[in-house]
Parts: sequence; C-alpha cells; structure tokens
Amino acid sequence: MENQTICTDIEKIKILKQASSHVCEACAKIGGRWLHLRTCQTCGVTLCCDSSPNQHMTAHFHHSGHPTVSSAESGERWLWCYEHEIFSEY
Repeated sequence: MENQTICTDIEKIKILKQASSHVCEACAKIGGRWLHLRTCQTCGVTLCCDSSPNQHMTAHFHHSGHPTVSSAESGERWLWCYEHEIFSEY
C-alpha cells in the first residue's frame, strides 16, 4: 500500500479479503439494486456503496464497527477507513 498517511486500521491489513461474488448480499435479499460494491476487511461481507440507494456498507460499519473496506470493483485498488476517514490506494 503506497500512501503518505494511513491509519492504524489500514496498517493492520496484511491479506485483502476479496468479494466471493459481485453482488450486494443485503440487496440480493430484498430485491434491491446497487451501483458499486465494497468488501469489509474485517468479516469479508460484500455490500453496496454510498452511491447505491440502500448504502448497505455504511450501515454495516455503523452496526458492526468494522472500520475498513476495499473496493470490490474490477480495476480499483483502494481501501477506505470509516473510523479515521482515510483513503489509501495499494
């Protein structure tokens, strides 16, 4: 990961969790739709981003306290820490 300032939550990540499928698990259960996907780096769940109608990943952070996510989009290589509001490319 190359960034001048990263937080302790991002520094703790040694192996990136990857999306097992390209679907928002919560949207799939309710018949919702999503725009982009994020994968939680604590538990591995893949959920939709804040540009999506249901914003499931942010809700997951508020419910679980899991601070870091990675983009599950093809070609994107970045992490976001909700707790510290830090973005880091890798």
